[in-house]
Amino acid sequence: MFPAFTAFRITAHGRAMACCIGLAAGLAPWAQAQPATPALSAQAAVQASQAVIGQPVGEHLLLDREGRVVRMSAYRGKPLLVSFIYTGCFQVCPTNTRALQQAVRALEGRFGTRQFNVVSIGFNQPADSPQAMKAFAAQNGIDFPHWEFLSPPAAEVVALTRAFGFSYQATPAGFDHVLQVTLVDPQGRIAQQVYGAELPADALGEPLTLMLANAPLPLRSSFADIIDRLRVLCTVYDPSTGSYRVDYSLALEVAGGLTFALAMLVYFLNEWRQRRAARRPIAA
Repeated sequence: MFPAFTAFRITAHGRAMACCIGLAAGLAPWAQAQPATPALSAQAAVQASQAVIGQPVGEHLLLDREGRVVRMSAYRGKPLLVSFIYTGCFQVCPTNTRALQQAVRALEGRFGTRQFNVVSIGFNQPADSPQAMKAFAAQNGIDFPHWEFLSPPAAEVVALTRAFGFSYQATPAGFDHVLQVTLVDPQGRIAQQVYGAELPADALGEPLTLMLANAPLPLRSSFADIIDRLRVLCTVYDPSTGSYRVDYSLALEVAGGLTFALAMLVYFLNEWRQRRAARRPIAA
């Protein structure tokens, strides 16, 4: 029923759309052997994500961190937040999960711990086994009683991700995929998609408030507004060479900002020390 699990590691960079590069020796030959394919289209990803709004999720069987079978229908009756991750990612998925953790903690303060549920689903099967998901949750300090990490069988990944409007694509460099949190209403229908690596509590709290009050959610954002928030940051497909090259622009921007901040911190620390030394009385 559920296949045996093996593991390999993949890394990632990105915001609302992330691209993941394989680093493990076991993945490198696979990546080199694959023909070049166009990167995941942000426009197609948004269309697929928005198209499922209002649709029922349907029944799917998954495994929790202890290997027990969990039905998606078991989450009906309360609002549900759903994110897709893969445990081999050690940058974007952990960062996005910790951002969701901060938002969930704030939402608990507003609504209480028994008002909604959260699930993170590993889409990179068979690598995202229950054991891998359990380790991922522990590494990121996720210990909420109403937040579960689930593993679908490999044969169900396509149907499951399609039901949530989650797009991902294997590339010679690894994976392109969308960063989104899907809000499911108590009746099991897709209510809203929230995009991006940063997840302000209000972005999730406002639709949760309406769902808990059985009030209709506002109209969707325009397609242009959503597409503007999506950006592929890790690799760029070069049609002239038919290959991918790594785009380090975001990493360089972040590194430059951190270097500047560190330099300013050292400067002000030295200034403080010099002024403090100047104020000390001279011993007789």
